[in-house]
Amino acid sequence: MEHREVPPSAVVRVSKGSFDPARFAEVERMRRETGAHLTPAITRLDGLVGYYAATSREGSIVDVSLWDSDEHARQMGQLKEMIVDTRGAAEALGVTFIPIVNHPLSWRI
Repeated sequence: MEHREVPPSAVVRVSKGSFDPARFAEVERMRRETGAHLTPAITRLDGLVGYYAATSREGSIVDVSLWDSDEHARQMGQLKEMIVDTRGAAEALGVTFIPIVNHPLSWRI
């Protein structure tokens, strides 16, 4: 993905979940597999600046993405590959999610 300038209207979208740390290997494998499936779908969306997915051995997952606007960040809530396929795979492994929040950017380095 090419580097994009971040506009003042940028939004950071944060999705967090937790799971039994004993299932780390399964969850990490699922995350890598679903990431391969999700990447093409996400990169087709308008306004994406960057996307990061991480899995902690302590039983936590987080997806942080940067969008040029709240409108574009909200596209993720309609993305079938995310809300049906990936979420279902995660929940099947016992991942529980808290509500997703879009944060308007306050400042950056």
